[in-house]
Amino acid sequence: MRVETDGALKPLQPLRTAMTAESERSTDRLETDRAADPENDRPGASEPERDNQSVAARVVVSYPADLSDWGRFQVEKPSFRAFLRKTRDSARVGDVWEEFVGVGCCGNTLDVPLRVERVDGGARIDDSTTIEYAVREACGIEGSWRVQSKGGPSRA
Repeated sequence: MRVETDGALKPLQPLRTAMTAESERSTDRLETDRAADPENDRPGASEPERDNQSVAARVVVSYPADLSDWGRFQVEKPSFRAFLRKTRDSARVGDVWEEFVGVGCCGNTLDVPLRVERVDGGARIDDSTTIEYAVREACGIEGSWRVQSKGGPSRA
């Protein structure tokens, strides 16, 4: 029961949809955003770039060359790849995802800028999408265990 503004109790309306573990992720907002994006109509845009409904078979994501061994270990874990598949609805070449990859021994966080380098197939990411990595130019990320030390990351 719920209370209306006139103080009378009225029955709740029945729930029309239920989300379950098997429910598909909604891409309505994504489709609206992408349809309004002039980048999608640029000359030379390939069909997979325009196709939001098709699933990406493979997404190649790059991380900076100066990412520490520990940072690389974190992003290349199967669990982190699964995290990306669950948290990203779509990928487009040039997208940059700032991702938290872990907390060091003293509580400092490491956020890594991942950049989408290639998308094979459609734009939509699901559980069947393969996530692969490439290394790109360094960006001064300075992520290592020295981030937490008095010496600081620039002196590692």
